[in-house]
Amino acid sequence: MISTRGRYALRVMIDLAEHREEEYVPLKDVAERQEISKKYLEIIVRDLVKGKLITGVSGKGGGYRLDREPEAYSVGEIIELMEGSLATVACLEHDAMPCPRAAMCETLPMWKEYDQMVRDFFYGKKLSDLMTK
Repeated sequence: MISTRGRYALRVMIDLAEHREEEYVPLKDVAERQEISKKYLEIIVRDLVKGKLITGVSGKGGGYRLDREPEAYSVGEIIELMEGSLATVACLEHDAMPCPRAAMCETLPMWKEYDQMVRDFFYGKKLSDLMTK
């Protein structure tokens, strides 16, 4: 399940994309438009900055902006930054130890197929696909 943190991060990214003609977008403006607490958004944008998806500048004229064009962001990278791995089962995590049962696991092919569908879906969607402006 995608948490509010992941969903709100997408909303912030969409808002910044839709207002990218402004040099830096003040967080209070994003909070008002998205009807999300500014305090909660501060936590989210901090992680987006740390993940190098957006840049922030403080002071007069400050705010946040995208580091790339909207079509250069996949929804998958945003969700994984905020939520962690999209893997369905632990043995398919990126850094998982090899499972001793993998060779005889009757469900592993199903989990691999499902994970690939989820990955293809989210990584196939671009931030620009979600924009209305």
